[in-house]
Amino acid sequence: MADLNALPVRPSRLARARGSDLWWSFSRSPSARIALVVLLVLVVSAFLAPLIAPQNPYDPAQLDMWKSELPPIWLEGGEWPYLLGTDTQGRDMLSVMLYGTRTSVMIGIASVTFSLLIGLSMGLVAGYFGGIVDNILMRIGDVVLSIPTILIAILVSAVVRQMLPPDLREVGASAVLVLAITISGWVQYARTVRAQTIVEKGKEYVMAAKLLKVPARRIMARHILPNTLTPVLVAATLSFGMAILTEATLSFLGIGMPPGQPSLGTLIRVGNQYLFSGMWWIVIFPVLQLSLLVVSVNLLGDWLRDALNPKLR
Repeated sequence: MADLNALPVRPSRLARARGSDLWWSFSRSPSARIALVVLLVLVVSAFLAPLIAPQNPYDPAQLDMWKSELPPIWLEGGEWPYLLGTDTQGRDMLSVMLYGTRTSVMIGIASVTFSLLIGLSMGLVAGYFGGIVDNILMRIGDVVLSIPTILIAILVSAVVRQMLPPDLREVGASAVLVLAITISGWVQYARTVRAQTIVEKGKEYVMAAKLLKVPARRIMARHILPNTLTPVLVAATLSFGMAILTEATLSFLGIGMPPGQPSLGTLIRVGNQYLFSGMWWIVIFPVLQLSLLVVSVNLLGDWLRDALNPKLR
C-alpha cells in the first residue's frame, strides 16, 4: 500500500502566486511597490472617509463660518482638528479631499468598467464576424478617435446636462461624467480586442470549436476572450488614471461635479480663485492629492505593461 504521506502536496494559491513571474517582477520593482502603497493609502482612506474624516463636508450643520480660511495647523493661526486648514466655507480641507478623492476614484472606476465592457463586446464582434459588421464598428471608432477625448467629454457632458431637468442636474452629475468618459474611452479597448480576436479565431482550437457546432457567443466568451485580456488589463490600468484626470479637467472647467459634491477637480477649480490671495492651501493640497493618485496609477500601469510583455522576460 502506498504511503499517503509520500503523495505530493499541491501548493496553495498564495504559494503559487508568490512563485509566479508577476510576483517576481513586482518584488524587484521599487517604483511599483511604492506606487501600490501610495495608491492603497489614498483609495482606502478615501472610502473610509466617513469614519476617519474630522468633518462631513456634505452636512451644513457641521460647517462653521467662523472657522473659515484657517491655515494648516503648523502655521500661525492654525487650529485643531483642521490639520490642513479650512476653505472659505469653513470646510476642513482634509475632509473635503478625502470625500473628493472618493468621488474621483468612483467615477474613474465606473467609467473604465463601462468602457471596458463596451470595448470588449465591440472588439469581439468586429474581430470574429468581420465584413460589414467590422467596417461599421471600426468606422464608428475612427470617428470617435478623430475628435480629442476632452472635447468629446465636454460635448457629451454639456448636452446631457442641458437635457436633464434643472433639479436633476446636480444629482446626476456623476452619471453624466461617467457617460461622457465612457463614450470617449471604449475605442482603445475595442481596437485591441479586435486585433487579438482576428489572430485567435484562426487558431486550431477555435476551428475545432466551429466544427463541433459550438455557438459563436460561447466561442467568443469562453475561448477567445480569455486570450485577449492581458493587453486589455494593461490598457485599463493606464486608462484609470486618464479617467480621473478627465473628470478633474471637466470639473475644473465647471461642467463636472458641482461645488456641493466636491471632487478633486472641483476643489482645484474653487481653490484656484484664492491662489494669489494668500490661501494657497485651498488649491495646493488637492493638486498634490490628484498628482499622487494619477502618478501612482500610471507607475503601476507601466510596471504591469513591462511585466506582462513576453519580450522583456
